[in-house]
Amino acid sequence: MKELFSVFVYAPWDKLKTNKLTEIRLLSLKSIFEKYPVIEPKFFDDLSENINKNMHYSWFDCIKRIVGPDKEDYEIQSWNIIWAMDTDNRMYQFLFQKVEDSEASQALMVGLAPPELGKLFSEYNDDAILRILSMLNNQKKIKFLMGLAPKGISLAEEQQLIQANKNDPDKIKFVNSLKEMPNIQGQWFFPRNPMCPVCKGLLIENMDYVKGYQKLLCPQCGYERKK
Repeated sequence: MKELFSVFVYAPWDKLKTNKLTEIRLLSLKSIFEKYPVIEPKFFDDLSENINKNMHYSWFDCIKRIVGPDKEDYEIQSWNIIWAMDTDNRMYQFLFQKVEDSEASQALMVGLAPPELGKLFSEYNDDAILRILSMLNNQKKIKFLMGLAPKGISLAEEQQLIQANKNDPDKIKFVNSLKEMPNIQGQWFFPRNPMCPVCKGLLIENMDYVKGYQKLLCPQCGYERKK
């Protein structure tokens, strides 16, 4: 089974005028390499310059949730996506995580799409990464490039804050206002799920099809209990 990241974003092609979230699925580079490739600051410095100078390069604050291959939720502040198409109509999507305590723009490349890129990386390794990243910063070879950045805190963190403050009248008023906004499943409101007694994450409902009952499962530490 392939290891995949799921990233939920407000759709940049709608100019962020909609509250609907779109899921982007990317193959984890741990499926290809032993370690995530480290991308040096020069790439991001050149990319920032291209965004400032070229109309077909753009930047949107729109990432709202990141779920890892083991269904773990991440804080979103250190993550970005590069989404581009070249002049031959080939699509590129890369997920980056900033390296803590590193130089200002150094990051790990942790995910990619479409899957065909994985085959290219597996065969040519660092040469393929260098060639593609160089092409992404060549404005003459790119039809469009979008940089997607975090918007506030993640949906998972927002939900935890709501749960922690559910007895606060102002928070209750805020919670009620959220009923007008769809969540990532297209439903109308986040469920009031209990917190995990082990790691304090939010438990989610899950069906045990072997034992025939519903259970509450913690996606962070794996704790479960019968509902």
